[in-house]
Order: sequence, then structure tokens, then C-alpha cells
Amino acid sequence: MILKVFSDKIHLGQAAAVQAAESLQRASATHERARIIAATGASQFDFLQALTQTSGIDWSLVELFHLDEYVGLPITHPASFRKYLLERLIGPTGLTNHHLLDGEGDARAVCQQVGALITAAPIDVAFVGIGENGHLAFNDPPADFETEEPYLIVQLDEACRRQQVGEGWFARIEEVPQRAISMSIRQIMKAQEIICIVPEIRKAEAVKACLAGEVSPLAPASILQQHPRVTIYLDRESSALLDPQLINETL
Repeated sequence: MILKVFSDKIHLGQAAAVQAAESLQRASATHERARIIAATGASQFDFLQALTQTSGIDWSLVELFHLDEYVGLPITHPASFRKYLLERLIGPTGLTNHHLLDGEGDARAVCQQVGALITAAPIDVAFVGIGENGHLAFNDPPADFETEEPYLIVQLDEACRRQQVGEGWFARIEEVPQRAISMSIRQIMKAQEIICIVPEIRKAEAVKACLAGEVSPLAPASILQQHPRVTIYLDRESSALLDPQLINETL
């Protein structure tokens, strides 16, 4: 696990985009396609903006999978993660090969259909974040570290739902769906490389619990400590509670 700390979230996002672009270019050159997983949420804004503005990526060779989506939320809702990816990644790049999670219909069928597609070949790189409660995708604590199912229907805990209100996606917690489709922990960990983008002070407690504590389902993103190729991008705020000796680079 490599921990990099930047002065602010803008520089963090730009640096993460450089590594992401190199990973996409390397995968495309090696096997003429790049299979990726993309996270959503406010923490990914600067990263995705920088990535979509990076030259030299052949987006026609990129195949995109979606981490999670609310059950029952229409794609027209501002909080829809399908809408988010269409506006912030798919639209700006012209990426056409994508598999979005439709939570409006039969969620279990979606889990099976997209699950079959994602397991058909290795994922080259996953872009992920860490939630305020330590969640990875929508795997809230205590997360299921054992299931081999690529996608699950999960219950969202109160801390997770409050985060969505705090980020401005919903006006009240009562509006936040209680269930979601989420990529499983084991499926995320099967990615050959993981780039984790975690800015802002509100993530500092989760960063400490997941990156400096024991690996535990109670801190779901702590599982990243066991991945052979993971780079964590932090800013001064999100890294504020970490022992400086844990940090590989400060930029």
C-alpha cells in the first residue's frame, strides 16, 4: 500500500489522474483494451475532471463498470450514480462501452447480468474512494469479506445515508434510499490495480481507521491493506490523523 499526501484536493486529483491515465494507456497497449471500475460521489469530482481532460487515452478501448447504485432511484434524480457517470465521465470522454447498474427495475437480475460481464475477464484498474463510515463502494460496516458474488443488494446504514445528505445529494435523510446495488469487497479486490482517492477532513477518521488500524469488516476499506498494488491519494485534511511514518510521499 502506497500513501501519497498532497497539499489540497485539486493537486490530489491531478496526480491521481496522471497515474490513472498511465494505467489505462498501459492496459490498452498490452491487450488492446482497458477494463476499469469507477467510483462516484463528491470526493471524485476533481479526479474525474482531471482524468477526462488528460490527453493520450483512447477511450474507445475502455470498458467501464459501475461500483454501486441506489435501488429505486430514477436516473433523472441528481443523486443517481448513473447520471453522475454519464455527466462526469462517459459524456466528456465519449466512452461507449459501459455497464451501468439500473436500480429501478429488477435489482437482483441486474446483479446477475452485470456480474457475469465483470467476471468474464480481469479488471485492469479500479478507481475507488472511502466513505465517512469506512465503506468501500456501498459495503457498510460490518462488510461481507467472504462472498464471491460480484454484486450484492445491501442495506445502507444511517451514517452512510447521512453522508449523502451532507454532500448535498438529498435534502433529508428520509429521502435517501435504504437499499443499493454494490460491487462486493472480493470483486473490488480482484482488480489488478487500485487507485483510491480520499480528500477532505470529513474522511480523516475513516482514513485512520482503515489505513492505520487492523483489517476488519467494521472498517471495510481496511481490506485495501491486503491488495498488492494499491495507491491511496490523500490531502492534508484527510491524512491529518495518520502517523507521518505511514506516509510514503508528501507533495
